Amino acid sequence: MKFLKNVVEEMKNVSWPSKKQLRKDTFVVIQTTIIFALMFFVMDTLIQTVFNWILK
Repeated sequence: MKFLKNVVEEMKNVSWPSKKQLRKDTFVVIQTTIIFALMFFVMDTLIQTVFNWILK
């Protein structure tokens, strides 16, 4: 029971972002995810092409 009281007290101290800030941060996360996915795709394709070229 003491744990739950402490959790409630801590949650009162949390500063929640505004809707505008939340949208902005979400957009940044989505952008970063897409950039990394494209980067990994290009690197994987390049490495695969090099290995296929070497093994032929």
